[in-house]
Amino acid sequence: MYYFTDSSMALRCLGRFRPVLMQLSSVGSANLPSIKHSAQITALDRHFATKKSKVKSKAQSQSKVNINAALVEDIISLEEVKQEFKNVLDNLKEDFNKSLSIRTTPGAFDHITVTTKNGKFPLNQLGQISLKSPQLFIINMASFPESAAAAVNALRDSHMNLNPELDGTIIRVPVPQVTREHRENLSKLAKQLTNNSKDSLRKVRTRAVVHVKKAKGEVSEDTIKLLEKQIQQMADEVSAELDKQLATKTKELLD
Repeated sequence: MYYFTDSSMALRCLGRFRPVLMQLSSVGSANLPSIKHSAQITALDRHFATKKSKVKSKAQSQSKVNINAALVEDIISLEEVKQEFKNVLDNLKEDFNKSLSIRTTPGAFDHITVTTKNGKFPLNQLGQISLKSPQLFIINMASFPESAAAAVNALRDSHMNLNPELDGTIIRVPVPQVTREHRENLSKLAKQLTNNSKDSLRKVRTRAVVHVKKAKGEVSEDTIKLLEKQIQQMADEVSAELDKQLATKTKELLD
């Protein structure tokens, strides 16, 4: 190790190392912009990664709308809308029970409507239905003989795979065999009934949304949007239940 005895000697030695120091300084300055640029890119990536994470987290954390019906009853009755949605679901269940039964019983004819000159009437109000044997139904049309032919047409158009025969005022209806084709036809009818129910569901939703929009100018735009979202949410829940009913009935028919 060197020890300098005076300042002049120290300055002379420092002068000897000046070219080397300048070269090292030059190399460090040349690399500095790239280092800064790399740091900026890293910071920018982190910024966008954090931003995307926040957006994703926000979307996932959005909860369902749950408006207090009492607070908006001056705009729309959400309870009435809910009941209308429920009626659509209940009607589909009833249609399934009436129209899609594999086993034919006297009650299976209750939903059949007969079109007569005097209007439309349920078949069980025009004729007396009874099971004469495990393979044969008898419908006595003596009380309304003029509607016997119309009753036969209604039976044939009932999607129940029926082949009625008219003998005077007596209609004989052989019990149909449950074939694979008949089961597939019933499953198609189930899908058709479900689609019809979804059409009814959309009509209920549209009426409700139109009713809410009439309140524009009286309430805030945010309130209108929340109500529309609440109505759509209610409709989506019932639509999902309709799909569940269809899936269950289809499995029942085809298994």
